[in-house]
Amino acid sequence: MSGAVGDAATSAARGVITSIETLRSLYAPPGERAVRKQLARLDVHCRRFVALSPLLVISSASADGRMDASPRGGDPGFVKTPDDKTILIPDSPGNNRLDTLANIIETGRAGLLFLVPGVDETLRINGTAQLCDDPGSLELARSERRLPKLVIRIDVEEAYLHCAKALMRSRLWAPESVVDRSVLPTMGRMINDQCGIADTPEPQEQMVERYRKDL
Repeated sequence: MSGAVGDAATSAARGVITSIETLRSLYAPPGERAVRKQLARLDVHCRRFVALSPLLVISSASADGRMDASPRGGDPGFVKTPDDKTILIPDSPGNNRLDTLANIIETGRAGLLFLVPGVDETLRINGTAQLCDDPGSLELARSERRLPKLVIRIDVEEAYLHCAKALMRSRLWAPESVVDRSVLPTMGRMINDQCGIADTPEPQEQMVERYRKDL
């Protein structure tokens, strides 16, 4: 057995679902409201959600299908919505890997997940993406700290409020869910171990202070 038939047989033997029909057979159809709530633009509630959000996760893919998801943070309102089809995300200093930015150049698409502390619902947005460094976009995305080098512009195709179940299950915002930082080694220790570096790692407090200067 070879080719696609062989691959499908191997997947089935492993209990891997490989067809939409099989997948759909496991679940009830989505409710009417779950379908109707998807919008093609940002309404007043979506724009308010973005304005209150200090954190989003942006997902992207390279031309050869490598996936990436990256957090972006700032003071509430750091992401701008100049109109109901446009989102502007300032690119703040990071590790300079540029995974997300390179993916956007390659495929021109991105997905966003906005979170608001204390709110179990999230906002999901999908659309086309561009990197912009024109003065107008940069000025719109300016913060009290800096003028960004560039702005990620999302042209909204899909926007919908996601139900609270995942965050309710995780109890993400509950005080009793907060984990003491000491349950993990310091970031310096973990990176040294991963990279095989024998030097004494940077203390966590020193790393945090170093980051704070460049937020």
